[in-house]
Amino acid sequence: MAESGGGCTALRAEIASFYSGFGEANSLMSAFRSAALLIPITADDQLVTSRFGGIDWVCAFTSEHEYARYVLSRGYDDATTYRYHTLLGGRVADWFDSRAAHPTGVVVDIAGTAPMAFPPEIQEGAE
Repeated sequence: MAESGGGCTALRAEIASFYSGFGEANSLMSAFRSAALLIPITADDQLVTSRFGGIDWVCAFTSEHEYARYVLSRGYDDATTYRYHTLLGGRVADWFDSRAAHPTGVVVDIAGTAPMAFPPEIQEGAE
């Protein structure tokens, strides 16, 4: 299976830097914003979100392989079509920022060996 597109190699490298203790937040965010990520979608073309701890989360994947690993970990169903859009991380981050009423974060390669969470900024006093 192919990589989803440009920027994912750089994003995985920045994530690896964080795991090894040498990560730099600005470089990580820049790599995230530049990466073309696979984002699962519903039958009506909406981003799939999961609510945890009062926050909506979107799973994003750096390759079809990472998306398949996630699907298998959740119980693959051969009757289901697992659809996705390929979106730049920057576009996803901008969408998160527009959802002030529903703080939204992203987790990259959640079922992989090096998942990385990008939590939303939450205003003080927000739930």
